[in-house]
Amino acid sequence: MGLTRAAAGLAAALGGSGVLHLVRPRTFEWLVPPELGDARRWVHASGVAEIATAGLMAVPATRRAGGWAAAALLAAFVPAHLHTFRVVPRRPLPMTIAAVRLPLQVPLIRIALGVARGGGR
Repeated sequence: MGLTRAAAGLAAALGGSGVLHLVRPRTFEWLVPPELGDARRWVHASGVAEIATAGLMAVPATRRAGGWAAAALLAAFVPAHLHTFRVVPRRPLPMTIAAVRLPLQVPLIRIALGVARGGGR
């Protein structure tokens, strides 16, 4: 049985984002809190993790594991979203984008948990 639309969308978003992390790492480096160390390594590692997670979600036999991995990955991104408020220019548009990205994690994690619990089939 195939993925639900939401789960397929999440898998596509993670896969696409992962590719972007590897192809254009500079785009994401500023999101890595300096306390974590080498931003390029974190960006590359998160890109590989996103692609692997998308792959797990795409295969029925590993879909549930992919859902758990996606939920964990999305939760792990929260510090980067919080860090955005430290570095984003204090202008309306950048602040709005930063403010929208953080709560967007909640429905994404909910979708991932649905897949992990067998609802993404």
